[in-house]
Amino acid sequence: MGYFAVTRDAGPSWSDETAAFEQPEAGEHEFFMNQLAQEGFLLFAGPLGGSEADRIRVLLMATADSEAEVRGRLADDPWARSRRLVTTSIESWIPIVGLERLGPSKTRRA
Repeated sequence: MGYFAVTRDAGPSWSDETAAFEQPEAGEHEFFMNQLAQEGFLLFAGPLGGSEADRIRVLLMATADSEAEVRGRLADDPWARSRRLVTTSIESWIPIVGLERLGPSKTRRA
């Protein structure tokens, strides 16, 4: 199991005239992301720098066995299926400082 930093950006179906929380399928997207967090797949997720009021940019921190697993799990997001959000990067991440905040079951993988 490893950690991944994921960025997602507004996709071709993003409505520029509408803030993030008023976009179509916002409730379904929120439910889906909260489910991923409850399952322990998502550690953190949220928009970058106030981008929720414009063309959103999002940073996610996830735990998975591979980049392919991250990509596969996020593909089921209603906003990914409708191309409202697109995943722009997935990079492995090695947390060092603050690792203990991730909980006793999370250990450093080098």
